[in-house]
This record gives sequence, structure tokens and C-alpha cells, in this order.
Amino acid sequence: MSKIKKPISEKPDSIKIARRVLQIEAKAVKSLIPRVGRNFAKVVDLILSSPGRVIITGMGKPGIIGQKISATLSSTGTASLFLHPAEAIHGDLGRVKCDDVIIALSNSGETDEIVKLIPIIKKLGASLIGIIGKKNSTLAKNSDLILNVGVEKEACPLGLAPTASTTAMLAMGDALSIALLKAKGFRVEDFAFYHPGGTLGKKLWLKVEDVMRKDTAFTLARQDTPLKKVLYAITRARAGSATIVDKRGKLVGIFTDGDLRRHLEKDPSIIAKQVKDLMTKNPEVIKKGRMAVEVLNILRKKKIDEIPVVDKNYKPVGLVDIQDLLKAGLI
Repeated sequence: MSKIKKPISEKPDSIKIARRVLQIEAKAVKSLIPRVGRNFAKVVDLILSSPGRVIITGMGKPGIIGQKISATLSSTGTASLFLHPAEAIHGDLGRVKCDDVIIALSNSGETDEIVKLIPIIKKLGASLIGIIGKKNSTLAKNSDLILNVGVEKEACPLGLAPTASTTAMLAMGDALSIALLKAKGFRVEDFAFYHPGGTLGKKLWLKVEDVMRKDTAFTLARQDTPLKKVLYAITRARAGSATIVDKRGKLVGIFTDGDLRRHLEKDPSIIAKQVKDLMTKNPEVIKKGRMAVEVLNILRKKKIDEIPVVDKNYKPVGLVDIQDLLKAGLI
């Protein structure tokens, strides 16, 4: 069959269509807010009190959403797995235990594969939660608790492709996951345990001592040192700054390329001065043992390029340059 190209004037306005879709889906999510009440709290309490896992099931597009919800739960401290309903009725129900909580996703609440599971779930003694779009459906009537995610209409102009309904399911699943995260007191350290790989893992695991310059790779100078000697030391270390200490070895300042340029503009004879006359006093610091990602936040907030690392006695043990964070993959 030959393809007839429409004149440009007859083509659908893609921008207008996209905005309409987003408006419909945003309205669908916003409509969930007043529905989050006692039933939602009961679902959270049920999961918290259950010694088993949260098993998510759903067919088709709701099943794909269910996989994402299960993944979010698992990564935020709630043990979860996804169970395909068609596979479940062919043997995979053996994975379900009586102390598990099953969350079934179905917009109609009449999905054949889900409905077939209901009597078996009841016989196993597992709790059943329905995330549904129809409150009078078979799934709704047979669930211990329900979360209503019904939408006024789909974003699909044919009213067929799951769009707003699956967006609402996803949003409710995220709300449930984060409510459980907060209830369990889930911390950054816990999150890091479940995300050890990739850039996210680096941000959560790397500490400042893992990325800082130390020993001969960073310049340390007494505050009474002549500027000329400090500049030589910076050059030898191939650094962009020197960390300045007092006679007890405690940090009192930092001298950077920026300090040099600013003072040279005012007084070309500064080379004869001591570094204490030119350094930036009381600079931003980070303590050893802190997370490397905290350095990135400080550098961005203060608009600086390097920061000294100090121990509990405020003695410098290293320096982190923004280039070090780049090499470590944190940027």
C-alpha cells in the first residue's frame, strides 16, 4: 500500500498534542492527592508489620509499572520481587509465602490472569492489596486493602493505550515506596549499600581521603614562608594552591592562583612578601572521613576550585581539587 504524505498544513500539531498529554497525566496524578488517607496509611502499616516480602504482580503495561515499583521498593529498604501473573498460575506461585504482601495492579480490576490468582492467594493466606482504577471490580472486592488510582480519561485519543492510568499507578507506587523509606528510617548509608556500582555508588561510597591529594602531591607551607618559595613548591607539586599552616601545623589559610593574580594587579612587588600577607584566611575546609560528594556541593556553592582536608585537630592532611572529583567520576 502506497504511503500518501500529508501537506505540512494538514499534519497534527505535535507540540499541542504533547502538551495535552502532559496536562491529562498531570491532572491524573494530582487527583490522587485527596485519595491518600486512612487506607494508604493502613497499607503502609500492613507492609511494615509483615515479616515477608512485597510481591508485585500485574499484566501488560501495569506489569511493567509493577516491575518499576518493585525495583524502587527493593532499593529503598523494602524486600520486593515482581511476579508475572501468567507465570504465577503455571508454577511460580511457589515463590509466595503466607507472610508475604501481594500488590496487584490492574486498571479494570478484571484482568483475567489477576482474577485467577485471587482464590489461590486467599488459600495461601497472603495479604492482597489492589492498586486499581475501578472500585467495584472483582479485584477491589477481594482485596484486603485497595489504593484507588482511577483516572478521568487516558491521554490516548482513542482511549485505548494505557497512559494516564499507568502514570497514576507509578506515582502511587512511588508515594508508597517513599512513605515506607521514611517509616523505616532509611539512611543515605543504607541507600549506598544497595547501590554500590556506577556513578551513584561512587557518590555514596567515596570519601574525601579516596580522592584527595596528599604527601608530595599537595603543597603545605608555614605562614611565615616567603611567597617566592611557596610558588616554587606549588610548581614542583604541579598544584594550583598551597595550604598554609601556623607553627603548630594547624591550618590558617590557603594561597591560590587567584590570590596571586589579585595581588599582582595591585602590587607587582609582592614576591618579597610572606605568604601570610597574601593568603585567603579561614578558608572553607572539609574534615577527613566525610563523603567526597560533600566536597562537590561545597565547591559549587562557594564557587571555588579547591578545598583543604583537615583532621580532628584542624591539621591539613590533603587537598581536593575539582579536577580530582572529575577524575574520580563524581562530575
